[in-house]
Amino acid sequence: MKYLAAYLLLTIGGNTAPAAKDITALLATVGIEAECARVDALIAQLAGKDINELIAEGTSKLASVPAGGAAAAAPAGGAAAAEEKAEEKKEEAKEESDDDMGFGLFD
Repeated sequence: MKYLAAYLLLTIGGNTAPAAKDITALLATVGIEAECARVDALIAQLAGKDINELIAEGTSKLASVPAGGAAAAAPAGGAAAAEEKAEEKKEEAKEESDDDMGFGLFD
């Protein structure tokens, strides 16, 4: 991920086709020693491709990924989710009543 981030920073900075030495130099400025094999693999995968098109393609793929655990779980186990919420509320009420240890502020 750090190699891709460095590549993207270099492209934003105006370098349309960053080389391995550019990525290595950028990472070195923040104290990261780059692995040449990984940098070379990244360069090979991105060679000849427009970074803006790749980002747009990736964004459309991410849009199809479900997210948000509660919303995704509700249709599959709506009753179970409702029971869990009810139990949590009971536990919270129990904890709140135990907080005063039997003594009220104005008793």
